[in-house]
Amino acid sequence: MSPVNAIEARDLFRIYDSAGGNAAALQGLTLSVRDGEILVVLGPSGSGKTTLLRILAGLDRPSAGRAIVLGADLARLSSRALARYRAGQTGYADQHYSRALAPELTARELVGLRLGLEGATRTERRRRADELLERVGLTDKRGSRPYELSGGEQQRVVVCAAVAHRPRLLFADEPTGELDHASAGVLYEVLGELARAEGCTTVIVSHDPESASIADRIVHVRDGRLSAEWAREDGEEESIVVGRGGWLRLPEELLRRAGVGRRAAARFSAGGIVIAPVDQPGRAGDAAVEGLPPASTGDTVAELRGVRKAFGPGPAIFDGFAAAFPSGRLTAVTGRSGSGKTTLLRLLAGLDLPDGGEVVVLGTTLSSLGRAERAAFRRDHVGVVGQDAQLVEFLTAAENVALGLSLRGASAEGAGPPAREALEAVGLGELADRRANELSAGERERVAIARAIAVRPAVLLADEPTARLDEANARAVGELLGRLARESGTAVVCATHDVAVIDQADSELSLGATVGTAQHTVV
Repeated sequence: MSPVNAIEARDLFRIYDSAGGNAAALQGLTLSVRDGEILVVLGPSGSGKTTLLRILAGLDRPSAGRAIVLGADLARLSSRALARYRAGQTGYADQHYSRALAPELTARELVGLRLGLEGATRTERRRRADELLERVGLTDKRGSRPYELSGGEQQRVVVCAAVAHRPRLLFADEPTGELDHASAGVLYEVLGELARAEGCTTVIVSHDPESASIADRIVHVRDGRLSAEWAREDGEEESIVVGRGGWLRLPEELLRRAGVGRRAAARFSAGGIVIAPVDQPGRAGDAAVEGLPPASTGDTVAELRGVRKAFGPGPAIFDGFAAAFPSGRLTAVTGRSGSGKTTLLRLLAGLDLPDGGEVVVLGTTLSSLGRAERAAFRRDHVGVVGQDAQLVEFLTAAENVALGLSLRGASAEGAGPPAREALEAVGLGELADRRANELSAGERERVAIARAIAVRPAVLLADEPTARLDEANARAVGELLGRLARESGTAVVCATHDVAVIDQADSELSLGATVGTAQHTVV
């Protein structure tokens, strides 16, 4: 390995067994990362980004090829040596950051936890935690527990915890997927500052172009291979990577503008290559939502009346809050992290009850129902898509969707066709027979959406459904949610900060910085 390179991946393959046959997440990917460099890996859902990161972090092994990190070939290390590498050399910030935060510990204790496991004294742990929390602007929150922090603040704590033991390598998987634009900008700034201050070689996997703001170099991954590359030192021009055998991946934006669909013709002309369309392109996400019952639109199906909701001794999330959600409309609920978007959805689902006021869905006051009755009501009338897809890992995508239908009384034979129709609607028809544990984060999120829409709910609640999707798939999901509302009469309420969803919404409910306030805008 070159002495200036901390990471060299050579011809990496990663093959997963699935019910429908083998699936390749990486297909001969080759990549190098210089010592101390901040590299951002961009790519759509299912492109192999997270698989690459897990291999480099020692959490997974390649099926073929070599991953040489800090001079060691990870594929050839024993399980014990690999565990020592993970513990001593790497810091890892997972995209599901809330899972890394023990709810009973304070921010200071969470940051110092790994140091404690390595034998550091209490004084050493506190000193290091305080130093890092001060750097990221959380000194006044060091005694707070996770539920008292916003999503952006939680993610900053996770990043501090990942570098507390001074690792040589820092890996971050979709670190801003669940954050609003402003919080994401703060998080990227924090990541860049900590990485450079600590001297970490850093690899960030993302589909967010904003991550480029801190990158020394950006690479694009498509279909398990490197497709394009840009380096800050090279200026503005991005280069397309030509792989072994002449393989290359043209940017989708260029193909759309050229009218290139499924097939193209290529010819040599005047020292260059000309690509021309052979057929007309189809649009992502154009699959129709079929079989939906016609319904009138505009009637209020869910409503909050003078709602108050507080957690702990701090200020209330909502105080005298009121909002109404009509059938046949997509409402985008927007606002910064911590403004109450998720709390609003949980109140509408009956997962939380208000401290005051009423939540009324389909004419039923949810607080008048017992816990079991609310669960039955939710099963019959409400679809919920959370930030965590919560799929059954050993079932296929189609089986996960069919399971939701069977829990609502559908027979095994009757659940199959609508499950596959729903997967087609979210662009996953080809992956219907792949097991959930073999899907990317974005693909898993789309399965969760398919599971929710397959039951044709009267109310569909979606919490950041495009957080882990690339721009094209996010736009397709936004269009799908809008069509679902307008063609079925479902009241769709979506907590989001994604412009691709907001643009498709019939109205926007913006939760303001002032507690219990909102601004309702017809889009």
